[in-house]
Amino acid sequence: MTPLPFLRRAARPAPEPPPRSAAVPREILRQVRLIELRTRGLVDAFFGGEYHSVFRGQGMEFSEVREYQPGDDVRTIDWNVTARTGRPHVKKHVEERELTVLLLVDLSGSEHFATRGRFKAEVAAEIAAVLALSAVRNNDRVGLVVFSDHVEHVVPPKKGKRHVLRLIRDVLAFRPAGSGTDIAGALDYAARLLPHRGIIFVLSDFLPRYDQPPHTAGVVNEQWEKTLRLVSRRHDVVAVSLGDAAEDALPRAGLLVLTDPETGEELVVDTEHDTVRSEFAAFVARERADLRRLFRRLGVDEIEVRTDSTIVRPLLAFFRRRERKLRR
Repeated sequence: MTPLPFLRRAARPAPEPPPRSAAVPREILRQVRLIELRTRGLVDAFFGGEYHSVFRGQGMEFSEVREYQPGDDVRTIDWNVTARTGRPHVKKHVEERELTVLLLVDLSGSEHFATRGRFKAEVAAEIAAVLALSAVRNNDRVGLVVFSDHVEHVVPPKKGKRHVLRLIRDVLAFRPAGSGTDIAGALDYAARLLPHRGIIFVLSDFLPRYDQPPHTAGVVNEQWEKTLRLVSRRHDVVAVSLGDAAEDALPRAGLLVLTDPETGEELVVDTEHDTVRSEFAAFVARERADLRRLFRRLGVDEIEVRTDSTIVRPLLAFFRRRERKLRR
């Protein structure tokens, strides 16, 4: 059996998250405030209008009837009112704007990992803040589901800035009981939580599960694909992929003892061995290609974010792709 799968959960030890039952430490509250200030500026400068333009409401609702004005669409004329008053009137409709946004945040063991920049969980908190602030600025409701190998924490969708600050705090401070990853289970829970069509952002590194039998392991397996297909038919699902450079290519660093943070399994790897490094790179490329093909096949948009890069560029690219799609 190839040892390569275990190499992808490697290197830097995970930080010790705060206990779930303890009061939120002052340092976490400081981080919440810093993220809120930073992301509020990003939303004001970039993402507020972009969000509104690409995430539409559920349709149009009747607002009022008013007298016809030159330039109005004749198809909107209300003939009953026109006949009754003797003057042409038109129906005015407004967009039924309110949406529900659900953030599914993976806080499994592999999210507390990075070889440069910030941990993936910290990047997830910043992206969650941008999306949540953009949503509430547009009067949409936003909720949170934190998951590992099971759903661990749920904050029902609500509106308001105070609610967003709570979501950011929970992503930063929550200490999961599990260390593995079950995205299919989280998606299934989200689908049952949302009574109507909503927007589901899945923030995860989408790494394979190797605690499963060989025929079900890997990034794309039958259960995960089936669940994603069913959920994406009813809801607008967006995958936010969190990655680190060390997960793409092994550095030439001699013998390394690597620990999988989700299973605890350790492996000694000779990174000077060219075959090991080339097989590892090929394995990663295959897994990523499988995942991209699945997303394309099911019409799921993907935002790729790295631990050592700004979140602005990939988020802007995503919004502009969506806008071009809507114009077609």
